[in-house]
Amino acid sequence: QSAIFNFQSLLTVILLLICTCAYIRALAPSLLDKNKSGILGIFWKCARIGERKSPWVAFCCVLMAFSILFVQ
Repeated sequence: QSAIFNFQSLLTVILLLICTCAYIRALAPSLLDKNKSGILGIFWKCARIGERKSPWVAFCCVLMAFSILFVQ
């Protein structure tokens, strides 16, 4: 199935996108900071979510990993 039609897969993709964007912005901030608007602005916004809500994002990642490993 596609990640669009499976809700758990969609959440996994969104969490991975947020974590990846936050990691890239920590390594090379100029890469994401120059694209704050437009379609590439989505990556900058995901990085901001990852930075500001990092305890919640980390908790969701652990919860999703537990769900994928032990529930499915």
